[in-house]
Amino acid sequence: MAKSLLRSGNLDDYQAVGGGGQAVFESALQIRETLRLRKQQAMVDCLANPQLNDNGDRVDWYSPIEGQAIAWKAADEETRARALRYLASTFESAAALSRKSLQSGKTALQLFGSLLEKATQFPGENHVFLVNGKPVITFWGFVNLNENTRDDVLDCLRITEAIPDIPLVEPEPEPEAKPLVEAAFSQADEPLLTSVIEPPKMPEEPVAPPVNVSEPKPAPPIPVAEAKRARRLPLWSLPVAAVGIAAVAAPLVWPSSAVDGRAPGRAAPVATAKTDVTPLPELTAHLPLHRAEVTPAPKAAPLPEAPVIIAAIPKDALVMDSTQMKLGTTRFLNGSWRVSVDVKDPITG
Repeated sequence: MAKSLLRSGNLDDYQAVGGGGQAVFESALQIRETLRLRKQQAMVDCLANPQLNDNGDRVDWYSPIEGQAIAWKAADEETRARALRYLASTFESAAALSRKSLQSGKTALQLFGSLLEKATQFPGENHVFLVNGKPVITFWGFVNLNENTRDDVLDCLRITEAIPDIPLVEPEPEPEAKPLVEAAFSQADEPLLTSVIEPPKMPEEPVAPPVNVSEPKPAPPIPVAEAKRARRLPLWSLPVAAVGIAAVAAPLVWPSSAVDGRAPGRAAPVATAKTDVTPLPELTAHLPLHRAEVTPAPKAAPLPEAPVIIAAIPKDALVMDSTQMKLGTTRFLNGSWRVSVDVKDPITG
């Protein structure tokens, strides 16, 4: 009976894994045969058979056992849990065989151990099928693009417990706001502002009745006695008064020339010597219009160069020009010259 086709796909859609510098998919048939010889038939039945197309870019995966195949997601939880325990036991035996092969001294066994370690990798649960209740893995030795290998290869197959739906507690309705009661005023027409409190009035003191005071009548003026008559001056006082008047008027009538003759003479004015002062040059408010010039520093006279005297080259001297020095030519060694190096070796002397 022909084996059933489980899955097909392009190799470019996945990323191959391997070990020892070799991909697992390139040695898929050799790995299955080695597992069969090592009596790991359970592991052999878990790995689907790959078959490439003629172009080598697409692969078909066939079931190694006969039976009806269903997808992993289509099985019930009990069947998947039983298949998961079977896979865990089978992969544990394969991991022990891989560690044992890596510790071997043979290179072929070490390569098989490194490839078997990565052969249990697969992209995800969509690549696992159940054939007669047994798990079969397609695209083993591959992972999804831009992903790394998983430490727990069966993590994607584990049954995740459904999170129970937590009933949402509806918030209690807020109590309705009570309508505001309008305040009723007994005297609505009157203003709400309080009236100004007037201070109590103090009792007024009794005022005494006005008293009429009669002003005293002015006393009658006292009659002033008539001035006494002036006394008459005696006649002998006239000559005395004339002498006094003459004594007072004499200084005023005296000529002014006599007074000027006795006054001290004024000092003669001192003549001031005149000095000739040179007038300052007038300042102009305009700047010069010509540009400023920088006077160059005087240059020192160059020293006369001494003439170079070229000594005459001896006739037998060896002369090499610069071109021969650069090229490193040895044409001058024509048998007429001998080269000796003045170097002494400290060992040979």
